Amino acid sequence: MQEYSPIKAGKVREIYDVGENLIMVATDRISAFDVILKNKVTGKGKILTQMSRFWFDYTSDIVSNHMVSVDVNDMPEFFRKPEFDGNSMLCKKLKMLPIECIVRGYITGSGWASYQKNGVVCGITLPQGLKECDKLPEPIYTPSTKAELGDHDENISYEKSIEVLEKLYPGHGEYYASCLKTYTIRLYEECAEYALSHGIIIADTKFEFGLDENGEVVLADEMLTPDSSRFWPLEGYEPGHGQPSFDKQFVRDWLKANPDSDYNLPQEVIDKTIEKYREAYRLLTGNEIQ
Repeated sequence: MQEYSPIKAGKVREIYDVGENLIMVATDRISAFDVILKNKVTGKGKILTQMSRFWFDYTSDIVSNHMVSVDVNDMPEFFRKPEFDGNSMLCKKLKMLPIECIVRGYITGSGWASYQKNGVVCGITLPQGLKECDKLPEPIYTPSTKAELGDHDENISYEKSIEVLEKLYPGHGEYYASCLKTYTIRLYEECAEYALSHGIIIADTKFEFGLDENGEVVLADEMLTPDSSRFWPLEGYEPGHGQPSFDKQFVRDWLKANPDSDYNLPQEVIDKTIEKYREAYRLLTGNEIQ
């Protein structure tokens, strides 16, 4: 049996090269504020992978994606083990584009902090009088550059994203930037509408894209998971203050309230976090995670 080692390890995911394809494994690690926490959240990786699988299937008519299979029987023998079952995805190889495609449908987090200062979020002027967690008149696209592990992503304007892509793909920067923006907003609008009908508000999220062998834009990485999105319960939603969430915000809030924690979570926070992830998966898919 051929053994494999990750060719790349991010904050949460590990990537293996298996020849024609890649295998992306979502670990049970959890990160916040660009730091990997000292705890693991058992079962989290499986939820991230299976939720991405659900959304990739749901949106395949909008844009093609990198998913080939989540069945370990379709993967080399090395991956047919319990530690890879359910949390691994066989993916097409792509040339990843160095832009994080962030879309905001509600004003919260860093966007709210920026708006309070000058009414602007990532260079976009918003209407006056918005309250925290208000729904925006329409979703806004606020891309950022993708930082290396340990560094912070940098918010950039749409125009700057054209420049970044033009340097990499002369003559195609504007086309690719336009594709990223169009796909990002359309994916968000369709999925947010679906989620709303299942009791969840998707306040904001991020997507990542790559290019296939024909230079076509393909959706990649993870999609609309509690790690990459802010999920709020529709029931009890009330602008004017922070909302309860199904995502990492629970962890972020605890870390902010406990600055001396050294990024070490108590068990009750870990248990509450996985419970939130499970509930989000159940509401969105109608199934319990196995």
